[in-house]
Amino acid sequence: MAEARVLPPGAEQPGGLVGASARPPRFAIVAITRHGAALGARLHEVLPETDLWVATRFAGAPAAGVIPFEGSPVRLMGELFARYSGLIFFVSLGAVVRLIAPHLRDKHLDPAVVVVDDRGQFAIPVLSGHLGGANALARRIGEILGALPVITTASDVNGTIAVDLLGREFGWRIAAWENVTAVSAAVVNAEPVAIYQDAGERGWWPAGRPLPANIRPVADLADCEGYAAALVVTDRSEIPSPVRRRAVLYHPRSLVVGVGCNRGTPADEIGEAVAWVLTAHGLAPQSVRKWASIDVKADEPGLLAAAASQGLEIQFFGKDDLNAIAVPNPSDAPLRHVGAQGVAEPAALLGAGAGAILAVPKQKRGNCTVAVARIQ
Repeated sequence: MAEARVLPPGAEQPGGLVGASARPPRFAIVAITRHGAALGARLHEVLPETDLWVATRFAGAPAAGVIPFEGSPVRLMGELFARYSGLIFFVSLGAVVRLIAPHLRDKHLDPAVVVVDDRGQFAIPVLSGHLGGANALARRIGEILGALPVITTASDVNGTIAVDLLGREFGWRIAAWENVTAVSAAVVNAEPVAIYQDAGERGWWPAGRPLPANIRPVADLADCEGYAAALVVTDRSEIPSPVRRRAVLYHPRSLVVGVGCNRGTPADEIGEAVAWVLTAHGLAPQSVRKWASIDVKADEPGLLAAAASQGLEIQFFGKDDLNAIAVPNPSDAPLRHVGAQGVAEPAALLGAGAGAILAVPKQKRGNCTVAVARIQ
């Protein structure tokens, strides 16, 4: 099996998070007092992904990741918001609110902000508690400094589902952000909320812990209509409008697209063929985890460029691996040209792993053949 090719770090996934929540974690610690500088230095020693911005008179000897500054931190805010996914302030809460206020844009874009008092007693998430990870960051700070995380988001304090975080650890994408606020309100207000899932990881709720009483799994999408709100986990591109109007739709990364193409096929044609297959079969592009193909195509410029334009890796397999997979539509043509009974179908199944099923058998489109497998 050839090595997978991956898009360079920092490339955006279609439908994924943007802004600070999409960046690799990198945090700025800002301290303006002697005690704050000492506590910040402790954090900086433990967290290699941090830079310590500290008032010059408390900075001490030059050290890696320690950035002295003069005057008020107000002049730093633009740079800090642009550079970091999270900001940790050893500054009073009121002062931090005034510092960050002119720079706030959107919860999808703003960094996590946590305030720690000058004695390290409390770690308070101020901004982007869920999407930006401020709640998790406050808990981590608490473990290091012995501070008490002061969490105020309703889903956390009530021990229920955080609608905007469900499946995030698995890479699920939310396709109905406009409904998140209303559905979150239904969840935390203990209104009856249906949850339907037909794809993706099942281990999204802690094992051995019962679901909140108002969250009720249903076996069919139509059953969601009798509830105040719904959480729908599917790789379908659309769901019935009566459900969609009051649902948050999550797309798990549950699909692998197998692609075969003639030599020299341009990227636009390959991308259009894949998009056509997904659309024709009602599958969400956001649910595609990766593409797969035969290793003799590992240097095919159009194929590589088409996958890169989607922010997806391609996994390549040798002909012997492909020939070991039973497929419904073997063909003489690829056997003659590349020595494999097929490319799109067996590559998709191999890429999707053990127990995978063929969601879409191979489809011919111009110079391309496309199939889709679903990860089980």
